[in-house]
Amino acid sequence: MLVYRKFLRDLLRNYMMGSGIAVLVVGGVIISTTLTITGTEMLRVFIIMILSLCVMMFAEFLIFRRHIRPIREMMRHKKPSLETIRAAYLQTHRFPALSVMRIMGPHFLGLSIPAMTMASLGVAWGWLTLPAFYIGLAGIGAILIASMHALLEFFTTAQAIRPMLIHIRELGQQIHGEDVSLDGRVIVSIQRKFQLSAFLIGTMPLFLFSLATQIRLSTSVDSSQLIADYWKWAAIILLLGVGFSSLGARLLASDIQQPIEDLHRVMKQVQSGDLKVRASDLYSDEFSRLIAGFNHMVKGLDAREKMNNLLLQSYYATLAAALDARDAYTAGHSTRVAKYSLLIGQSVNLSEQELDWLYKTALLHDIGKIGVRDAVLLKEGRLTDEEFEQIKRHPDLGESILKQIEPAEAMAPLLPGVRSHHERYDGAGYPDGLKGEDIPVFGRIIAVADAFDAMTSDRPYRKGMPVEKAMAILADGKGSQWDPRFVQGFMDAYKA
Repeated sequence: MLVYRKFLRDLLRNYMMGSGIAVLVVGGVIISTTLTITGTEMLRVFIIMILSLCVMMFAEFLIFRRHIRPIREMMRHKKPSLETIRAAYLQTHRFPALSVMRIMGPHFLGLSIPAMTMASLGVAWGWLTLPAFYIGLAGIGAILIASMHALLEFFTTAQAIRPMLIHIRELGQQIHGEDVSLDGRVIVSIQRKFQLSAFLIGTMPLFLFSLATQIRLSTSVDSSQLIADYWKWAAIILLLGVGFSSLGARLLASDIQQPIEDLHRVMKQVQSGDLKVRASDLYSDEFSRLIAGFNHMVKGLDAREKMNNLLLQSYYATLAAALDARDAYTAGHSTRVAKYSLLIGQSVNLSEQELDWLYKTALLHDIGKIGVRDAVLLKEGRLTDEEFEQIKRHPDLGESILKQIEPAEAMAPLLPGVRSHHERYDGAGYPDGLKGEDIPVFGRIIAVADAFDAMTSDRPYRKGMPVEKAMAILADGKGSQWDPRFVQGFMDAYKA
């Protein structure tokens, strides 16, 4: 409701600002600088303008109530239907165009018809000593002023509706899980905006100057006085025209610049790898089509990225399964180690990206055993020193194998953990004899998970030990074989 109230306040503020600039400032200055009438008649002219403004505002209020109804209807309900939300979203997009219709309809007619009628009566009854053709010129001036107001109102309303559009889209997501948008629909084309805006910006000063000159010439009888006063009122009229043109050009540029900047910002997020982001569909011109196409493209990239990730996950799982298939008694070892490693990673609050890399590293931690002969790898009895040296080569072999896989940057995060998962916290491990914090984080985590699975899994020559005993051994090895932090994290996570 706060967003809706702010929306109404912004619309009222913009309307009063546009009316003030177009009607009171421009119209008032033209009248006061071009008409040579008495103070009493000037007061009567302004009374006519004020009365006409009251008629105009009442007519506009009635039309505005009808225009705002779909949005007000949505705000009346805590959980509006999807159809109500979509109707409000479309109507909000239409508000800039509707504001022009109000200005050129009840605004223009509600002001000009009463004003011209009262002025004609004033001339007929002798209250005003104005030539009759002035009323016709006033009608032309009213069209010019209404056009100026409509231009200002269109662009200021286009800015005011954006917070409301964002709020409506959020409602659609929160209540119905739907992304409400125009889906490429064009309410007002860029071509029409440019044509009409450029026409008004370019010709309005000329029309104003011509109209003011016509009135001024018709009221001046002394040529010397006309020359003396010329630059005074001409400068005022020209300054008004230039000011209006500058303001209109600024609003037009902002209307085009805003969606470009929004789209560029989202493109940078996509470039950085965020494929969940979507450009906000807050525009009712051809930018709506552009943004709809952009969002469709990013959605497709996201779907392809998910597919690629699934393929990669399957690839890693297939490699791990192929390795485990060499020995029926260690089947599932890599998958279990990956699961235990993930528990540890979550317990120490690794990021989502780090958890993904950790899981893949754990799946492939023993990939180097592919290079170990079956006679050694599958031997049931005690290994000789030479055979154990062959086994100890598998972390280094695993790193070498993964380095051959392209793209290299996809494998790079996995290499340290694969190489270091047999390092010991006290420095007595292999292949590099690293110690403490010098051991890569993934290596220290996988070492705990690998040891636990090895202790609790059955082997041909022994039965897997109970979980409680394995946990006790891990606890005893804190600070010597394993990182105390990751041992404790695993024990807490496994119990939970």
